[in-house]
Amino acid sequence: MSFAYIRYLPLPSEIREELPVPEDIRAIKAVRDRVLKSVLEGNDRRFLVIIGPCSAHDEDAVLTYVERLAGVAEKTAKKLFIIPRIYTNKPRTLCLGYKGMMHQPDHHSAPNIVEGIKALRRMHLRAIAVSGLSAADEMLYPTNHPYLDDLLSYAAVGARSVENQQHRITASGVDIPVGMKNPVSGDLLVMLNSIQAAQTGHTFTYNGFEVETSGNPLAHAILRGAVDRFAQSIPNYHYEDLIRLSELYTERRLHNPAIIVDTNHANSGKLYAEQPRIALEILQSRDYNPALAKMVRGLMVESFLVEGSQSPEGTVFGQSITDPCLGWEATERLLYAIADRV
Repeated sequence: MSFAYIRYLPLPSEIREELPVPEDIRAIKAVRDRVLKSVLEGNDRRFLVIIGPCSAHDEDAVLTYVERLAGVAEKTAKKLFIIPRIYTNKPRTLCLGYKGMMHQPDHHSAPNIVEGIKALRRMHLRAIAVSGLSAADEMLYPTNHPYLDDLLSYAAVGARSVENQQHRITASGVDIPVGMKNPVSGDLLVMLNSIQAAQTGHTFTYNGFEVETSGNPLAHAILRGAVDRFAQSIPNYHYEDLIRLSELYTERRLHNPAIIVDTNHANSGKLYAEQPRIALEILQSRDYNPALAKMVRGLMVESFLVEGSQSPEGTVFGQSITDPCLGWEATERLLYAIADRV
């Protein structure tokens, strides 16, 4: 019934000093940030694909994956803007099990958050160096964002966090796009309230300071499906769902209205192999309705080197130890199919 204080956490400034960002990586991120901003503002017509493993648990496997992704990104650069999904914090419904690299830099060993913070920063640095692609991560713990904010090009707020005030107001001060997922209930108004809060400036306490933010005009929606009271998945990627959200967006008059659709989670019922079919249905909806083509700006896909998943004790290189993912061959086919359609 008490806290046991294990060790002091270094300040973000101390971690940045220990693991600085080289000038060439700063330049890569700056260029990609500008392009992504232009895409979400509607000035660049490329289609976003945020893609990668459910949880990045193995640095070597992640580096292999992003190197392969870079090859596809180069070939599809006129049509797609690809953002590697390198998620280092894993939300858990029961708060049990593997919680991500920040908690366990070696998933076979005991938690060590100080070493985890260093490990995830090293991984993001190396991932940009080998691929030229700055990445996305989930903002599971808002106060930890400064450990990575000079490396990320995209942040997501998950379905279990999107109603939380600290996530919303922290997103208002982040200088990269933040995708706000609909909550597990599927309530679109909750998600839109989060976007509106994130697009508005606030004064609040953050990491020991009183801070003031100006609002984040690039906060936007991610549809990830819902779960009903019988624990059944309810998809929200169909044409009628996209139309309804676009109407609600228009009524709110929010900045830079944009929709990203998560093809896994409750949209697929966690049937990972359904993701390509779902992606192509979304593209068909965009083809049918020019307004949707303008507002539906991208997809989020869970993918790794080896399809499916394994237990945290597993040793298969490049296979998820959390939710199951598409394998690389299916991933490559899907990315080229998306590029052909947009």
